Amino acid sequence: MAYAATAGEMNAAVRAAPGVLALQRALVWLVGASGAVVFIEPSPYEIMTLLAAVTFFATGLRLRLALMPLLALLVLLNVGYTISAIPLFEQSEVVSWIATSWYMAVTVVFFAMVMSEDTAARLDMLRRGLVVGAMVASVLAVAGYFHLVPGGNDLLTLYGRARGTFKDPNVLGAFLILPALFSLQSVVSDKLGKAFRNVFAFAIMSLAILLAFSRAAWGGLVLTSAFMLVLMVLTGRTNAQRSRIVIMAIVAAVLGLALIAVLLSFDSTAEMFKQRASFDQSYDEGRFGRFGRHILGAEMALDMPFGIGPLQFHRFFPEDTHNSYLNAFMSGGWLSGVCYPALVFTTVIMGFRHVFVPVPWQRAYLAVFSAFVGTVGESLVIDTDHWRHFWMMLGAMWGMIAAAQIYKVRTDNLRTDEDASSA
Repeated sequence: MAYAATAGEMNAAVRAAPGVLALQRALVWLVGASGAVVFIEPSPYEIMTLLAAVTFFATGLRLRLALMPLLALLVLLNVGYTISAIPLFEQSEVVSWIATSWYMAVTVVFFAMVMSEDTAARLDMLRRGLVVGAMVASVLAVAGYFHLVPGGNDLLTLYGRARGTFKDPNVLGAFLILPALFSLQSVVSDKLGKAFRNVFAFAIMSLAILLAFSRAAWGGLVLTSAFMLVLMVLTGRTNAQRSRIVIMAIVAAVLGLALIAVLLSFDSTAEMFKQRASFDQSYDEGRFGRFGRHILGAEMALDMPFGIGPLQFHRFFPEDTHNSYLNAFMSGGWLSGVCYPALVFTTVIMGFRHVFVPVPWQRAYLAVFSAFVGTVGESLVIDTDHWRHFWMMLGAMWGMIAAAQIYKVRTDNLRTDEDASSA
């Protein structure tokens, strides 16, 4: 009921019964929470997303005109992948990769449609679900790293790195960034009690990110946090609000450095940190290292309009592309290679344009946008093509942008009517 008035004002299209609205919001929470458990297939996230999609379509969901460019780019992207994969359909892993790509595209459209209505309430439920799921994954990751779970070392860690409920420590670290940003927002802007609880949440998630020993996640947390806080200061309503954000951000940075200092007092952690923090990793250097492969792969892509097909890059080079933009060219040819960056950077540009639109869900928007921009940058050095949370953020971005456009038009019309009546 807390969202009823706000939702009614912002989304006139929402006319569902209170019980239906409550069910829809609960499903959004469950989807967010289940996104933290992906070490089994099919994962709870797939099951909950499918259940939510069926329920939403049965109870009312609309595809807005503003989402048509998103739909077109997703279809073209996957058509390119599918065409390039035709000669490889006898390989079951390729068929599975194509099916997953189409599934991810469907989830993007689903999240965009969901977030374009009842936006403030659904975003809040998604935030809550993500934070709960992230806390479960973080606690298990930390417990596994410090051998606090009997027999859980093999399940919760990989190569001495925390992975929690994920298959890969790198994906754990990347997933935790958005929930960590949500908690950080509460720390710097909410009342004392709620802010204090989120200090612990942010600290535990940050610790899990640190123990995942993912350089991209380390940099992503620092840069996205700074970026989001700058946006919060720029969009702050009062000087007092802006001052508190700055002060609390400084306090959080000091406490973070203190936490790192404590962890580095443990020899095993310090050794792993030193090893992972190095910029001269063997797999990054040389002609066939990570960045050498990027150059050679780009030259190869220019001569192959249909690419080489999904999961084929390792046949020509020692490892995978570790670059989602290059992978789009190699896996789907020129069609996918053009559509993927067009989709990503169109979203970023539109996202920047809506940063200063004073919508009721602006705070959550800044967190999602910051995390999304961070993942876009991370895609230059790692394959994010099938990261569930990346596609969820992409869909949420388009849904929030569509809702912001509607909100702005209605607000402007309301002001016009008020001015006319006062005259």
